[in-house]
Amino acid sequence: MDEEIYSLIESRNEKGMELLINEYSALIKAIVKKHLYNLSQYHEECINDVYLGIWNNIASFNKEKNLLKNWIAAIAKYKAIDYKRKYLKTLEYIDISEIDIESDFTIEKEVLKNELEYETEEILKNLNPMDKQFFIKLFVKEESIKEISEEFNIKPSLIYNRISRAKSKIRRLFSRS
Repeated sequence: MDEEIYSLIESRNEKGMELLINEYSALIKAIVKKHLYNLSQYHEECINDVYLGIWNNIASFNKEKNLLKNWIAAIAKYKAIDYKRKYLKTLEYIDISEIDIESDFTIEKEVLKNELEYETEEILKNLNPMDKQFFIKLFVKEESIKEISEEFNIKPSLIYNRISRAKSKIRRLFSRS
């Protein structure tokens, strides 16, 4: 079944997506709900983004190294993490005077922030300390390569190379699970 789904999607045949949805929709929903349990307003949008991510990135799936099910699960997990991150950013821009003092806004934000930090740490724990710092500065703190380069007194090309190798390592590690 996976081979058929893969080849149909790769050839841009929508029948492949129908088969994928029939086969893996429960898995995708479970993963998204696990990571966005208290953000139910984002579940459907995130699930749709997972399907779009699968459609747009099917060429990056390597059937020799991974099972389609695991690859799909990884996409679902990382899309859900992205939604948490986006939600946290929207919370940062809300005017504090507009919030009801009795609300659990602060608690919810703190819980989400802790979850994201834990998940980020789990993903990055296999990198060496310098690559881990680069990743955090570039993707979490959203600093530019130029800023990182200046801070560490390293050429930008070296940072790009290290980030690229680190991404490959993360992909290899998580494609096995």
